[in-house]
Amino acid sequence: MAQRDAITMYLDEILPVTDIDDPSFNGLQVEGKETVNTIVTGVTAGKELFIRAAELEAQYIIVHHGHYWRYGTPAIAGWEKRRIDVLLQNNISLYASHLPLDKHPQIGNNIQLLNLLNAEISGDFSKHGEGSSSYTGMIMRGKHMEEIVSILNEGLQTKCISLPFGPAIIRTVAVCSGGGGYKAFAEALDAKVDLFITGDTAEIYNDAKDSGTNVIFAGHHATERLGVKALGELLQKTFEVRVEFVDVPTGL
Repeated sequence: MAQRDAITMYLDEILPVTDIDDPSFNGLQVEGKETVNTIVTGVTAGKELFIRAAELEAQYIIVHHGHYWRYGTPAIAGWEKRRIDVLLQNNISLYASHLPLDKHPQIGNNIQLLNLLNAEISGDFSKHGEGSSSYTGMIMRGKHMEEIVSILNEGLQTKCISLPFGPAIIRTVAVCSGGGGYKAFAEALDAKVDLFITGDTAEIYNDAKDSGTNVIFAGHHATERLGVKALGELLQKTFEVRVEFVDVPTGL
C-alpha cells in the first residue's frame, strides 16, 4: 500500500514540467482515494480504460494522453461527464504526463525507441518552445531498413509503413514518438539523419524521396506504449503497489 500524495509527488519529481511547451495539463488531473494498492497505466484517457481500471480495483491511473488539454474545455458535461463519472464513482485518481514522459532519459517513449535499435543518444530533437521532447541517436553498427522495420514491428507489436528513400545502411536516426508531423520531419532534415521514425503518418512522401531520407511510421499508439510501461515497472519497484498496464488499442 502507498499514499496517493506520495505517488503524485514522486511523479512530479521525475517527470517535471520545465521549459517544454506542452498542450497537456500535466500532473494530477483527478484526485481519488488517499491510499493506493493498485495502479493502472495506459496510453490514453478514456471511458473504456477507466472502466477496466475500476474492474481491477485500481485507485490510481497514469496515462500519457490525459483528459485535460490546453485547447479543451474544463466543463464536465455530456460525454466528458460520463467519462469522469467513472473515476469519481470509483474514487480513482488520474495522472497525465505528456511531453515530460516522451523526453525522460531513462523511461521515456523516445529513449525506449532508441533502446530497441541499440542506438545511443547523440543530441536533442523535436523542439517545443525552449525545450525538446526527443533525441537523435547513433547506431554504432549500422542496420538495414528492413532489419529496423522488423525490430519495430516485433518490439512495438505494430505494422510499420516505411519510405526507404535514404542510405541502405542506417547509422543516424531521429525519433519522435506519437505525432511528429512535418515539423519534426523538417528538423530531421536539418539534423541530416539517415532515418526519421515517428508514429503518425504525414504527407511527406515526396519530400522524403527528393531529400533522400528514410522514414518509418510505426503508429501513434504503438510508439507510446513504451513509456507508461517502463514507468509502471519503476513504480512497482519504488512503492509497495501492484501495477497493471491496460492496453486499449486505437488502430492508429
